[in-house]
Amino acid sequence: QVQLVESGGGLVQTGGSLTLSCARSGRSLTWYAMGWFRQTAGKEREFVATISHSGDRRYYADSVKGRFTISRDNAKNTVFLQMNSLKPEDTAVYYCAANQVIRTTVISTTAAEYDYWGQGTQVTVSS
Repeated sequence: QVQLVESGGGLVQTGGSLTLSCARSGRSLTWYAMGWFRQTAGKEREFVATISHSGDRRYYADSVKGRFTISRDNAKNTVFLQMNSLKPEDTAVYYCAANQVIRTTVISTTAAEYDYWGQGTQVTVSS
């Protein structure tokens, strides 16, 4: 079984920055594409960013492109989401997810593709 634990959320002012971390444990001899999603009350979970297991393929939602950066450290089984120039509309619960893959270059942009999810971390951007 795979466990994902997010950290790094909090309250920040508009224009500020935060870095989220997601630590993965369990089943280490497996390849995973990793992703970040976010959700606000009454809305569906929204794709934010994904990174391949190899780390050389990334894809972002248009709403965060140029402001957010996803990265990973496979030696530490950790994925990061660097968030800059934050806006009030970025306020949400952010979830880390892992998709078990058979090729290291796979990226995944839909929630249905992911096998494991973290518990979420709240990000609040004040105006």
